[in-house]
Amino acid sequence: MPEAAVTVLPTVMVVDADVLVRHALSEYLRGCGYRVIEASSTDEAQNFFALGEIDVGAVLCDMKAPGRLGGFSFARWMRETHPKTDVILAGAPERAAEEAAELCENGPQLARPYDPQLVLERIKRQHAARARLLQE
Repeated sequence: MPEAAVTVLPTVMVVDADVLVRHALSEYLRGCGYRVIEASSTDEAQNFFALGEIDVGAVLCDMKAPGRLGGFSFARWMRETHPKTDVILAGAPERAAEEAAELCENGPQLARPYDPQLVLERIKRQHAARARLLQE
């Protein structure tokens, strides 16, 4: 039986000072199969990129993220220094959730307050999809 091709999703960085929002979005994206790196400020994000250890495909950044560079300046810096990395600016938790959902194939809109039933259904679908992949 031939091995199933595995799609490798890009690593995503979530930059947001609000740990609850950042963690919820990060866990959601992880559930969609992404590797996620979290940063609480643009300074922390810049320090990560300075290490150059991991290729990041997309950065989801709060426009009001703290740091020497605000969200817009950080996006400009990213485009100048890492032009192959997509930068998504989000202005509110709801908008950040919408952007995160767009990264997830067929992902539902994740908005606050979270609907536990939608979260549970998403988890079940994701688990079933992974189980099918492992069986192929």
